[in-house]
Amino acid sequence: MLKSAVKYNFDDNQSVRLIQITDPHLFADPESKLLGVNTAKSLQAVIDTFLSSSDEADLLIASGDISQDYSSTSYHNFVQQIASAKLPCHYLPGNHDDPRMMALHMQGDNVFGQQRIIAGDWQILMLDSTVRGKPGGYMGEVQFELIDAAIEAEPHKHVLLVMHHNPILMQCSWLDQHCMANGDEFIQRVTQYPQVKGLLWGHVHQQVNKQHAGPHGKVEFMATPSTCIQFKPLSDHFALDGVQPGYRLLELRCDGSIRSDVYRVQGQHFSPDNEASGY
Repeated sequence: MLKSAVKYNFDDNQSVRLIQITDPHLFADPESKLLGVNTAKSLQAVIDTFLSSSDEADLLIASGDISQDYSSTSYHNFVQQIASAKLPCHYLPGNHDDPRMMALHMQGDNVFGQQRIIAGDWQILMLDSTVRGKPGGYMGEVQFELIDAAIEAEPHKHVLLVMHHNPILMQCSWLDQHCMANGDEFIQRVTQYPQVKGLLWGHVHQQVNKQHAGPHGKVEFMATPSTCIQFKPLSDHFALDGVQPGYRLLELRCDGSIRSDVYRVQGQHFSPDNEASGY
C-alpha cells in the first residue's frame, strides 16, 4: 500500500526551491573531528552561508550520513543545528546511519522521514539505497515498487528521485567500490518514466552535474558536496580535497526543468588531514 505523502501547497506556476545538505557525519560530542574537520562547525558554516545569502528556499533535503558515531545525540544535534534555517527538513538514511535511531531521534515539528513529498507540480521521492552493514548501496525492489505506485498515484507531477548512493561511477576506484551496485538497472528503469526529471544523491563528497539522455528526454544527474570533508575527484586511491564544504540549491520549475547551483563556504576555514588513508 502506498503511504501518504507530506504535502505543500504552491501557487500556480510557482517553482519549488530546495536546499540539499548531505553527509554531515556528526558526533555526539560537538568538538569531535572527522579527518581533521570539526563536523559540527562545518555544518554550521554551511547553514550560515545559506542564511547570509539572498536565496530563498521552501524545503531542506538531508540525503544521509547524518551521523558518524550512530549516537542518538548526533541526531539530536542535527535537528538543533538546522532549526536556524527555519525550513521543513526531509531526510533519508546513508550507510553511516542507523535508520531505527534516525526514526527515534530525528524528531521535530518540521522534521520528516516520510518517503513522499508533494510540492506544487512536483513529487519528490526519498529513496533508501542502504544495505545494512555495508558501505555500498543497492536499490531494492521495494523502492522500485514505491516509485511505480507514487507515479501511478500522481501521474501529472514531475518527479525528483533523491537517494544516498551514487547510481553512476565517479571514476574513483576506491569510491566506486561503494556505489549503488545496481545503478545501471536503476537508471534504465526509472528513466522509462517521462515524469522523472532528476536524480539527486550524496555519499561521494563531491559535486556532479550531468545530463543523461533518457528515452523521454534529458534527466539531470546531481551529486552534492558534503558539509564536512571532500573527496578528491578522479583519484584511484583515497584522497581528500581541500575545497570547502557546501550545499546545493535547486529550483524545480513548473515545466519540469531543474535549475541547480552548488555553493561553498568562503575562505579556507576547514582543512582536512591530507595524510589520512581512509575513514
